Amino acid sequence: MSNRTVFFVSDGTGITAETFGNAILAQFEMKPRHVRLPFTDSVDKAHQIIRQINHTGEVEGRRPIVFTTLVDMEILAVMKAHCNGMLLDMFGMFVAPLESELGLKSNHRVGRFSDASKSKEYDNRIEAINFSLEHDDGQSNKDLQGSDVILVGVSRSGKTPTSLYLAMQYGLKASNYPLIPEDFDRRQLPPALVPHRKKIFGLTIAPERLAQIRNERRPNSKYASLENCRHEVHEAEAMMRREGIRWLSTTTKSIEEIATTILQEVRPERLVY
Repeated sequence: MSNRTVFFVSDGTGITAETFGNAILAQFEMKPRHVRLPFTDSVDKAHQIIRQINHTGEVEGRRPIVFTTLVDMEILAVMKAHCNGMLLDMFGMFVAPLESELGLKSNHRVGRFSDASKSKEYDNRIEAINFSLEHDDGQSNKDLQGSDVILVGVSRSGKTPTSLYLAMQYGLKASNYPLIPEDFDRRQLPPALVPHRKKIFGLTIAPERLAQIRNERRPNSKYASLENCRHEVHEAEAMMRREGIRWLSTTTKSIEEIATTILQEVRPERLVY
């Protein structure tokens, strides 16, 4: 099925179309070619895209699959009238029934932030990203009380990407703090974290996987040795148990799964979607 092409068409960034479309396609054993067509915001662009989609169908001998989140009715009508692909209008599937159920008309807004310069939610998201960058890897203890969540764990256990995902996706101020040998010698949490225990969530990882990741960064070092990784992971998990910190292993989990678990456990008061 690799000779099947899937198009993601949107008058915005196309992130929604691609995320939803990929979730659906994951149910099938196939590896189609992906074509992203964002910012389709005029009838002229729609006609260009239609020619591309129809030509692809002629060359491949199969009609392309087209996921779209177009909200402009004129552009969508052109797509429906002339596109020879299998057109899946995701907003049409859900918006029209919701309009009927709610007794309200959709504002047909393009994207999550139709005008980022005037969006308080967007400003909050940028602020959260900056906060997470400033508090990455224990760089700053300043304003830790402003954190929505504080991730702890050994170096390279997934704290930084998870922090940034929480900031970018949910607008959460996520700090992350590495547990180091000095913490294990003291057998206590770093003093800066103690007042914020309720916001702490721990990440751990299988020592074998940790050694593999660290060897990519610092090959053949003590830092990356399997023996050292086993010691650090053992001590970190023992500390989390002693301190009553909630934690999970990132070894086989995606960033999305890790973030979802954290949100369920920590339940920050301020969430931005």
